[in-house]
Amino acid sequence: MARKVLILLFFGLGLYYVFFFETIDSSLKMVFKLLPMIFLIVLAFLTKVHVKSPYYWLISIGLIFCAVGDYTLQWFIIGLSFFLVGHIFYIFAFRSTNQQNTPLYVKVFLALYGAVMMFWIAGSLLQKGDAVLAIAVTAYILVILTMGWTSFRTGSKFAVIGATLFIMSDSVLAINRFMFDVAYSHILIMFTYYGAQFFLMLSIIEYDKISSNTEIKSVE
Repeated sequence: MARKVLILLFFGLGLYYVFFFETIDSSLKMVFKLLPMIFLIVLAFLTKVHVKSPYYWLISIGLIFCAVGDYTLQWFIIGLSFFLVGHIFYIFAFRSTNQQNTPLYVKVFLALYGAVMMFWIAGSLLQKGDAVLAIAVTAYILVILTMGWTSFRTGSKFAVIGATLFIMSDSVLAINRFMFDVAYSHILIMFTYYGAQFFLMLSIIEYDKISSNTEIKSVE
């Protein structure tokens, strides 16, 4: 029952923040932004699993760092740093599973996509003389693409969907912030962001089932 209530609160407040952002009083915008993530973190810790594996803990901690990143993103480099650490926890979570290899086409696509984004965005920042921000953005691109890369190792479709949505969200955010205004940027960024975090939370349950089935087959 508690999980159902938390899920309803997550979707209700999350969708309200995404689509009715302009109607929220400026003093409450951060509250409405953070509440869906707080509910999601509680959901992660309430998730019933056979064994509280490293995957369970690493995903849960990653959610916490991203929530802190949500708040500190108003000081961009600080917020970026918290998100970067959150992604590192996700990477370690994905690497702890080692269920399967990442397909070659995924590796090639992410490598090309990363190269284009670094050349375009970081290159533009360097031309403007902002070397520190260019380095920070480059590091972040490398880490989030590694997160997407390693999500395929889990065998969890929820982990892959979550990682893909996160890359989409951060891509729109970066383009909107550094290159040009993106139409409906707030909706695109936050809808894919909340979706990413929700699917990453769900991947805890899916990976628990995958690992349990693997153990049963090994016993047989």
